[in-house]
Amino acid sequence: MRVFVAILVFLSVVACTPRGRIIMLEELPPDKVALAQQVAVRQAIYVGTSRLEENGEFGFGRSGAASFLRFDILVPRDHAPGEVTWPRNARSADPSRDFLTLADIKFAGEAAFRTDLKAALGRRGQRDVVVYVHGFNNTMAESVYRVAQMHYDLKVPGVAVHYAWPSRGSALGYVYDRDSALFGRDGLEELLAEVAEAGAERIVIVAHSMGGALTMETLRQAAIRGDRRVMDRLGGVILISPDLDVDLFRAQAHAMGELPQPFLIFGSRRDSVLNLSSRIAGMPDRLGNLHDVTPLADLNVTYFDTAAYNQGSGHNNLGTSPALLQLLGGIANIDAAFRAEASARVGLLPGVVLTVRNATAIVLSPVEAVVAGDRGP
Repeated sequence: MRVFVAILVFLSVVACTPRGRIIMLEELPPDKVALAQQVAVRQAIYVGTSRLEENGEFGFGRSGAASFLRFDILVPRDHAPGEVTWPRNARSADPSRDFLTLADIKFAGEAAFRTDLKAALGRRGQRDVVVYVHGFNNTMAESVYRVAQMHYDLKVPGVAVHYAWPSRGSALGYVYDRDSALFGRDGLEELLAEVAEAGAERIVIVAHSMGGALTMETLRQAAIRGDRRVMDRLGGVILISPDLDVDLFRAQAHAMGELPQPFLIFGSRRDSVLNLSSRIAGMPDRLGNLHDVTPLADLNVTYFDTAAYNQGSGHNNLGTSPALLQLLGGIANIDAAFRAEASARVGLLPGVVLTVRNATAIVLSPVEAVVAGDRGP
């Protein structure tokens, strides 16, 4: 009974949280438009989505045909790291604080999407693409803005691409979202193929929460199909607070044969969302709140326990904790930490390093310990 009471209280609080929506810069008064050019940075986000478009908006309906878009998001230069703020309306918008949209473009089809993405890769003089997959309870606006924030705050090299699967955007839509994540497998595989066709030589996938389950199902499917267009371009996978059954993850990983490298998992023993999900599932752990990596011992993965950097529920520390964002200093450093020998990893990311056969766990130290020079045993 206590479990169900806790669930109801949690859902009632989340359901009352104000939702973000897209506000176009052109809706603002001329003086605020001029201010935005001085205080904000344009972040282009390429989007593939299996959300159904209705009345000009992409809601939670499911579409059998993919749509391809680009959002040019204005990220305030001086925003608090890890935070996404959106105005209630255009009148109250403050470009120095709020995330706004400079342009939203819907491409006529996949060919136009590939052409534009290829041009973006050429302008940057690189061939790296980071594909972000959102998690449970997200609207289109919220997921796009969060991708822009993470890509900017983590100083991620490469072009940002986002897969927007048809989440209901409701705290009460867990079952709907779980089914939508399964529905979205083909859409994500198609998007990855389009990114490869656009000229990306290295694709890194960053997936949050239920998006981790969707990502693993998609990669399992691509591996079984022998889809080398996708599998040969993967340059790594990062799962953030994955809401995924551990046994299911193991089965997916073994079906893939070899996991893309590096393969990083960011979790927290004190993730209240996943602790609740574990109770609902009747299992002690989800992949994102493991207490030890023994169940992953035969898999080549690195697990980062970020409990020392918990923000709020602890369900997205990598994207929302200013201290952790500062410590990591970008995806490039995470990659370096993974590729280093276990004995050297502590010098790159402070914490306690534990190795169980093929799996490595890094329990990150809190900022206070880092400043004091305590980098673990």
